[in-house]
Amino acid sequence: MQIRFGSAELSDERLAVGDPRVVDFLGKFSRKLLAVSRRHPELGSLGFFLRPAELQRAVARMASTDNTYVFPRGNVFHVPPANVDTIFVYSWALSALAGNHNVVRISSRSAGAAETVLEALNATLPEADPIIGRTQSMITYGRDDAITARFSAWCDLRVIWGGDAAVDALRRHPLRPSARDLTFPDRTSWAALSVPGWLASSAEARRGAVVGFANDAYWFDQAACSSPRTVFLVGGSPSQAEAVQAEFLPALGEVVAKRGWVVDAAMAVEKRVNAYGLAASGAVSAIAFPENAVTSLALADPSDAPRRWIGAGAFPFAHVASLAELVPAMNRQDQTFSHFGFAPAELRSFAGALAGRGVDRIVPFGSALTFSSVWDGYDLPREFTRLTTLET
Repeated sequence: MQIRFGSAELSDERLAVGDPRVVDFLGKFSRKLLAVSRRHPELGSLGFFLRPAELQRAVARMASTDNTYVFPRGNVFHVPPANVDTIFVYSWALSALAGNHNVVRISSRSAGAAETVLEALNATLPEADPIIGRTQSMITYGRDDAITARFSAWCDLRVIWGGDAAVDALRRHPLRPSARDLTFPDRTSWAALSVPGWLASSAEARRGAVVGFANDAYWFDQAACSSPRTVFLVGGSPSQAEAVQAEFLPALGEVVAKRGWVVDAAMAVEKRVNAYGLAASGAVSAIAFPENAVTSLALADPSDAPRRWIGAGAFPFAHVASLAELVPAMNRQDQTFSHFGFAPAELRSFAGALAGRGVDRIVPFGSALTFSSVWDGYDLPREFTRLTTLET
């Protein structure tokens, strides 16, 4: 077991919800992240999320009232995924802000931004109150059931990010009766582009939508749970929808090329295999590879939109008359629904029609990867705390 941050053995010292020592540490850590965000743009979003003003807003949401006292949940064991190598910071930071003792297992496959995060954490630690290092730990270890079982038995809350298989594997290790799991299993996310809204938009607005969509899709090779997969063209005539798609895809290719994002050879092959597999099954009626980084697929039926990852830069398209047509196809696996060109009333009607059957977030293009303290339908500051009620 390799200690990447903090201590191997956590102390029994107690932290409070919104502990000033934690707030101070996270604020300084935020500044270090913002300083390196040019190399890793996703760290700019993380640094913004951890700004002191944002931290104070999160603390305010966890505040006690006259009849309800809010305390840390206790010990929290985080198991984040390897494919989105900064997600662990968000859940850990909110849990630390809630006053918990935390152990985070960092995947041995993490690299790039994750290593930069760890460097920034360790660079901030000497400036922090020593209690931070004694109550927070980030570790890396291989497949070792004994270590996983030890931390599972230790924790009051186990936070599992990853696919369904990862959740099932971790659940083999029992928790104590008073503990529970907070799981983030396989999720699918969608994008919807209003055909009338696009046609009525200025060239500048269209360009902004394409840039936002590219950020949502390409930062994590379209593998993040909130990255859009299928794109629904909503409203207008079929010929108008085709014209919008014909304008959108080249603009997307230009943005991707300008950003320097590429799809490597192995992933390009996998993407083609998956795309041709969908064609062989009858799920798609046409495939276009205008360039290696952008692939478009024409869905035969919008209700058959694939929920599995096809490959980086692969976008099935389908035309529907209205958002209401998509409601029956949504289920509890669906997480983020990003949009462009819709009136607020259309989106509110869609959210109401879903009635909790699926979709946890409805956000504009460019915000799919923006983390919020409410995620996957969980109010995380509340999940990381426990309540004591008082009646006199």
